[in-house]
Amino acid sequence: MDAYMEDTCHNSRSITFNWVNDGEISGLTSINSQLTHLVINSCNNVTVSNVNIVAPDLSPNTDGIHVQSSTNVTITNIIIKTGDDCISIGRGTRNLWMEKIQCGPGHGVSIGSLARDFIEDGVENVTLVNSNFSGSDNGLRIKTWARPSIGFVRNISYRNIIMNNVENPIIIDQNYCPNSQGCPLQSSGIKIDQVTYENIQGTSATQVAMTFDCSPTNPCVCIKLKDINLTYLDIEKAQSFSKNIGGTSGGVIVPDNCL
Repeated sequence: MDAYMEDTCHNSRSITFNWVNDGEISGLTSINSQLTHLVINSCNNVTVSNVNIVAPDLSPNTDGIHVQSSTNVTITNIIIKTGDDCISIGRGTRNLWMEKIQCGPGHGVSIGSLARDFIEDGVENVTLVNSNFSGSDNGLRIKTWARPSIGFVRNISYRNIIMNNVENPIIIDQNYCPNSQGCPLQSSGIKIDQVTYENIQGTSATQVAMTFDCSPTNPCVCIKLKDINLTYLDIEKAQSFSKNIGGTSGGVIVPDNCL
């Protein structure tokens, strides 16, 4: 399908699945959606496999796959080249398994943004394994608004990931506040707990390869790093930035970190 148009007045998503149980999506190619290509909302036991998604790298809000308020979703063997998140994970997502994802260009695989509302369901039990990112604006991202919320992010696992010239390969941003509107002088209420990064290798397009900018009122806890090797340029060393975070590290960790 080819749905992209220069006229954005009547833009729409290409495909939305609402309240689907035991569904399967396979063999789909989506080209140039006006907005998000594929939305999975309030579903249970849905499998998405062997899907190709393409949109211009500067096309706004053309997320590849968006999952929210859904349980037991599996996403495998996906190629996504788009202008926004390759996969975005919204509130109320539980037991999400992602494997063999090729992302880039795009904004990475993102949990969030969360904390748009004070009363908001959390995200838990999300796994991404055996995947590649190439030339994307972000890699593994967790993003929350800097304002109060009872939401949470917990039990997240990223394993066996290759980065190729990726900006912000690893990033937690709990101070998301575009144009300083709706959240200035506030901090995020989202509690981030038990996030594991294991065997993350490759190259960063930004000198700061790991960013953990966590909430001052709800610090990130139980963050685990194991066998991380992210390099920047041959002549400059990659760096990390950490604030309001606690956790452990093991194996070889490049760049250095404060855990």
